[in-house]
Amino acid sequence: MKTSISAMDDGADSVLKSAISKVKRHVLPLFVIMFIVNYIDRVNIGFVRAHMEHDLGIGAAAYGLGAGLFFIGYALFEVPSNILLQKVGARLWLTRIMLTWGLVAAGMAFIQTETHFYVLRFLLGVAEAGFFPGVIYYFTRWLPGVERGKAIAIFLSGSAVASLISGPLSGLLLQINGFGMHGWQWMYFIEGMFSVGLCVFVWFWLDSRPHDAKWLTRDEQDALVQAIDDEQLAREAATPIKPSLGKLLKDRQIILFCLIYFFIQLTIYAATFWLPSIIKKMGDLSDFQVGMFNSIPWLLSIVGMYAFASLSAKWKHQQAWVAAALLIAAAGMFMSTTGGPVFAFVAICFAALGFKSASSLFWPIPQAYLDARIAAGVIALINSVGNLGGFVAPTTFGLLEERTGSIQGGLYGLAATSIIAAIIVFAARNTPKAASITTTAKPAPHHA
Repeated sequence: MKTSISAMDDGADSVLKSAISKVKRHVLPLFVIMFIVNYIDRVNIGFVRAHMEHDLGIGAAAYGLGAGLFFIGYALFEVPSNILLQKVGARLWLTRIMLTWGLVAAGMAFIQTETHFYVLRFLLGVAEAGFFPGVIYYFTRWLPGVERGKAIAIFLSGSAVASLISGPLSGLLLQINGFGMHGWQWMYFIEGMFSVGLCVFVWFWLDSRPHDAKWLTRDEQDALVQAIDDEQLAREAATPIKPSLGKLLKDRQIILFCLIYFFIQLTIYAATFWLPSIIKKMGDLSDFQVGMFNSIPWLLSIVGMYAFASLSAKWKHQQAWVAAALLIAAAGMFMSTTGGPVFAFVAICFAALGFKSASSLFWPIPQAYLDARIAAGVIALINSVGNLGGFVAPTTFGLLEERTGSIQGGLYGLAATSIIAAIIVFAARNTPKAASITTTAKPAPHHA
């Protein structure tokens, strides 16, 4: 009898493993490509800053503000967008997100004034809102907990790959001239319209729920849904009462998650938007050469992300690995202030190992802490608050450069905030609260 039960368990495990393998093969490559395209449309302004200043008179402060306004639109509409995704389904909503961001990104080709620049950057943030947490939520409905961390690490590598290829790609597109449009206009238009074209493929490829997936057998669909439901039942047994929004906003852990991610994003977006300008100071470089140099830190960061992911899987203490990555970022940012443009570039290459790794190492912590019933909304909240770092960093750097002619003070600030984040990450929990908040039930086992 025991043998037959064991055989049944082995069979169920085999079906679940097959389902997980199919999900990863089917959706992960698409999500990585979507994130690459998304990230390029978000940060490509870094490569045309000098061109827009020459053609439109957009100076450092205006550039920094426009770069940052994206994140205001993003933050305001992140949570509502993610809630709508749950109501209408991932397939429809992720396709809609991609269509609208592509149209707005292409519209950047036709800006004439600072006001146009500000409005379209804000609208781009509104259009993209919900994409990142929507994909994270998608993983919670399609993959068991033990597989989600790996999937998130692969998905997040998309931003590093985007940073790697966006420089050479944008450099090549900037050389296009014709039909009354400058190179920077062609870059915006082509990259934006690629997103519009890709959304058609997304519509036909994605499914909203496992039971909609014709590429899974019925047994695989059932095994996948059952495994995810079992995890959630264990979590609900540990915390039977679904937290209210008001209670969540008072939860010290969620406030910590927002703060840590905000500090991480400060450094990422400061480097993203200002690195091409730092590279230009290294010598008389063409747009394509600037793009090629810009790829180097992000190539190193991909290596760092996978190395840290492997180490954290072997020696489990997620907070310690996040802290180590943040300290590397802090050291790199501080060193970038101590030499000339070439040394600054080398130091930022070192920092990139840290801040991109910190970003991918961070997400499994709140994901393991959160109840799946409220995970989508809270992940959206953390992401939107954290991404305000993308507003603060370029806006501050733009003002500093315009008023002082240097961004050195901003680099010191980034080193300091990375150290602060490395310290406070040890207060962040990656397990749910104990069931002592209830008066009766003993905590059931749960999966972190």
